[in-house]
Amino acid sequence: MKKPLTVYGALGPDTFFRLVDAFYDRVETDPLLHPMYPADVTESRRHLALFLIQYYGGPTTYSDERGHPRLRARHAAFTIDKATRDAWIGNMRAAVESLGLPSAAGAELIRYFEGAADFLINH
Repeated sequence: MKKPLTVYGALGPDTFFRLVDAFYDRVETDPLLHPMYPADVTESRRHLALFLIQYYGGPTTYSDERGHPRLRARHAAFTIDKATRDAWIGNMRAAVESLGLPSAAGAELIRYFEGAADFLINH
C-alpha cells in the first residue's frame, strides 16, 4: 500500500523557503509587525522554514537543532493581541496566495496558520 503524500512531499522544501521569504518580505513593511522582529531576520527565516518543513512531514532538522518547537513559549515575550494576530495572518495569507500553490495545499497552510495565530494570542 502506498503511503499518503504529505504536504511536504507535495510541495518540497523549496516551497517552504519561498513562502517564508514572501512572508518576511511583507513583515519588513508592516508597521505593526516589523518592530517585533530583529533587524536581521536571516535566522528567523531559516527557523520558520525548518519548522514548517518538519511540521508538514519533512526532515526533523528544526527539532534536531532547536529542540521541541514550544510555539507558545517562544512567543510569550511578545504582545500578541487580535490586531497583531490579524496583521500576521494577513501577511501570511498573502504570502501563501502569492505562490500559486495547489488549492488543497494552500488551504491546509492557511488552516494551520489561522489556528496557530489564534493559539498565540496572549493579550
